[in-house]
Amino acid sequence: MDPNLFAELLLRVTLRITKCPRSRRPLEPGLKLAITLRFLATGNSYRFLAYDFRVAHNSISTFVPEVCSDIYEEYKEEMFNMPSTQDEWKAVARRFGTRWNFHHCCGAIDGKHIAIKKPNKSGSLYYNYYKRFCSVVLLAIVDANYSFLWCKVGANGSSSDAGVFNESTLRGALEDNTIVFPHRIHFQATTGTFPTSS
Repeated sequence: MDPNLFAELLLRVTLRITKCPRSRRPLEPGLKLAITLRFLATGNSYRFLAYDFRVAHNSISTFVPEVCSDIYEEYKEEMFNMPSTQDEWKAVARRFGTRWNFHHCCGAIDGKHIAIKKPNKSGSLYYNYYKRFCSVVLLAIVDANYSFLWCKVGANGSSSDAGVFNESTLRGALEDNTIVFPHRIHFQATTGTFPTSS
């Protein structure tokens, strides 16, 4: 990782990952962040990281999920900017029309199975029989420039994209009409007539 990027990330999350000392000196925020980033980049076990950084594996297993959550909380407003008004949705649709000539599109949604090592004692929960590997599912909506508008990650790999969508808050918001999409418009696709079916 670029040292300047690491320094910027550390500056942004230091207050979130710094814990008040109880009985002994807490781990430095930079060390916690470095261990977390190494874990995310390599997928090495906590025991392996304990040897690399000389920090107890049980401490690592406690703070890695916390640091991941803190990074998410720090960047979520900046990185996941779901439109909340009709004008914001129209701007997204305009970008799709301009860039991809795909008008009145308010986002592209898809799922991605991210390969992982099989978690201990998980059975076939994370195994995707179609892809033939263990995975977690990332389901996201992006705008015309591939920027995330909404994301759900972490569903087990045995779930399909549709299954993850059905369990998501997005589905509920779409069904309840709490997402304020622009009003429907009709646009001319051709000058000819379309056959009607009865």
